[in-house]
Amino acid sequence: MYYLPQPPFLVVVLGIFIAITCGTAFENLLEQKLQQSYQNSQPESSFKIDSKDSAIAATYWGICLGVWVFLGGGLLVLGFGIIPSYGVSLLLTIFTASLAWDQINDVLLQLKEGGSKALELD
Repeated sequence: MYYLPQPPFLVVVLGIFIAITCGTAFENLLEQKLQQSYQNSQPESSFKIDSKDSAIAATYWGICLGVWVFLGGGLLVLGFGIIPSYGVSLLLTIFTASLAWDQINDVLLQLKEGGSKALELD
């Protein structure tokens, strides 16, 4: 009979794989949305991503799922129990995901108002 290795390193690898694949899809969808927004800059919500767009929302929540599994697996590897590991990582993931979603919308708003020169840090 085969037993899974302790600690579960496979969970950490699976979490990072999910986050990277969903992150790549999110990047491609966001680039397509920006190209469409530059072509049709008339609508009010052209540079705003929202949770109504199911493809963007699904890939973003896929990233969050991958990060949650990765962080929980990392805490499992360090020797914490399963409930504290995934509980703490869930709180941290939800908090960080909401901040990142707001930041992405702010950057897109800056792009709408000032173009790409508005993002220069010089």
